[in-house]
Amino acid sequence: MVKNSFISVISQEEKEENWGSVEFQIFSFTNKIRRLTSHLQLHKKDYLSQRGLRKILGKRQRLLSYLSKKNKMGYKELINRLDIRELKTR
Repeated sequence: MVKNSFISVISQEEKEENWGSVEFQIFSFTNKIRRLTSHLQLHKKDYLSQRGLRKILGKRQRLLSYLSKKNKMGYKELINRLDIRELKTR
C-alpha cells in the first residue's frame, strides 16, 4: 500500500519505466529495513536476519551518499518523505 503510493509519486515525476532509480531503490530498502526491524523485535536471536539488516543498511547508506552528492535537493526531499535521519558528513 505504501509502496504503490510512492510508485505513483515517482511515476508522475519521472518516466514510468524508471523504477530502477536511486530514489526508488532507497525507498524499497527502507521498507525492507522497517520489516526486518519489526521482525527482530520479536525474534532477538535471529542472527541471519541481523546480518541481512546490516547489509541492507550499508547498501542504503551508499545510495544515500551517492544521491546527496548528485542531487542535494532530491536528497533532502527524499529524507523528509521517508522520515529517516540525514547522513553524517565527515
